[in-house]
Amino acid sequence: MKICFVSRGTPDGFSGVADGEIDLTVFAFQGGEPISYERELRGETSAFSKIAELSKRFGVTVCGLKTDARGIKRKSAVVAENGRILGVSDMVNVIDGDWNVGANTRVFQTKNHRIGIVVAEDLYFFEVMKSLALCGCDWVVCPFGGDVGEMERVMLRANAFCFGIPILFCGKGYAVAVNADGEVAFASPQSPVVISVETFREYRLIETRQRGFSKRKKGET
Repeated sequence: MKICFVSRGTPDGFSGVADGEIDLTVFAFQGGEPISYERELRGETSAFSKIAELSKRFGVTVCGLKTDARGIKRKSAVVAENGRILGVSDMVNVIDGDWNVGANTRVFQTKNHRIGIVVAEDLYFFEVMKSLALCGCDWVVCPFGGDVGEMERVMLRANAFCFGIPILFCGKGYAVAVNADGEVAFASPQSPVVISVETFREYRLIETRQRGFSKRKKGET
């Protein structure tokens, strides 16, 4: 599977890469004003259509965008494949109230894989990654808007290790791929950059002992 990270620049200015067929292209969050759904529907802007168009040439395309739904502003990720928008996933946890929250996390079924989307600061919340793991996604893709520091690297590795999902992270000027065992497979400030990765699933039997859940038959004391 070939993955292209675009940690700098926008879909507007992306001219592609010369590494052959790409299966997945991930754009970091875009700057500027939020994209208005109303203006998109009226044809006054064309951010979504440009992302959809890129997905014809560069595989499944995931792009971090700020969105505006009649004044409700969110951090979102747009997912497209074969020239059409599969959907939009919103950030579901907001820190210090700078943005509005979305409704739920999402897993997108593409032609070859199930891709879970973690939007920006949702990376800091383990329950988001756990939900995606329980939904059976093959990959987690995380478009990130801010600078990438040690905390983000730690969270990437911890989430991948705890929930057994490889994570593809594209932040401001930096891209990271983490294996399901929590080890960093790739990290680079280059943009665009293409890597090849393998997909696989591993499961472990985890046993715990706790009180409760005790059912007694009639007559037992």
